[in-house]
Amino acid sequence: MNGQIACLPVLTAPCLQQEGIAHAFFTRQGGASAGIYASLNGGVGSRDEAASVNENRARMAATLGVARESLLVPYQIHSADALHVERPWAEGERPRCDGLVTATRGLALGVTGADCGMILFADSKARVIGACHAGWKGALTGILESTISAMENLGANRSAIHCALGPTIGSASYEVGSEFVARFAEADANNARFFTASTREGHSMFDLPAYIAMRLETARVGSFIDLARDTYADEEQFYSYRRSVHRKESDYGRLVSAIALV
Repeated sequence: MNGQIACLPVLTAPCLQQEGIAHAFFTRQGGASAGIYASLNGGVGSRDEAASVNENRARMAATLGVARESLLVPYQIHSADALHVERPWAEGERPRCDGLVTATRGLALGVTGADCGMILFADSKARVIGACHAGWKGALTGILESTISAMENLGANRSAIHCALGPTIGSASYEVGSEFVARFAEADANNARFFTASTREGHSMFDLPAYIAMRLETARVGSFIDLARDTYADEEQFYSYRRSVHRKESDYGRLVSAIALV
């Protein structure tokens, strides 16, 4: 669903609208960046002006009701590693991982994406939250399950964990080669259901959101919702790495999705 918090347009998920929890799937609208990064680019790894990205992150933190330094986004490496955090880290010391969990009030856990899945998690009763970045590699190798396990280590009950998938590249936009299909088939023959024929010989269309949904359903979480917003198809609202490649652009902005205990 659409929402607006602190004048910054966001997407929200009903299952995460729980007492004591703030969350937002930020779009590319409402920021300070210009050009190909217009306008709410949250990517510190992009070649955007650092001051613009910092201002954008500050607006996101304010939207969530936390201090700027308390909006934590890791150095993402397409891994299956999830980390428990209890306090903000020093500048330049971002951990290299793809999932964060906490039970500390006042911290916002964020991940970036520009086609990859961004998933937010919450167990409001246990007051444990999580966020993870799941591209095809992370989803295949277990980042979703790692994030859930890390939450359980803090006292969460997986049957009470509610999850939402933010803007992600859709199946109609995600064409892959035969070697990609083979890798998923090698992991599990049943993964063939997530691929459909492409109009281009030797290629298929991959349904990453459906694959993520299956992994979370198999993990037996309390609930899951897919916002069903295709980053590639909606240029006005979202950045897309794949779209930037097809256009031969020099770089691309990053979306941010984040959740906080407040």
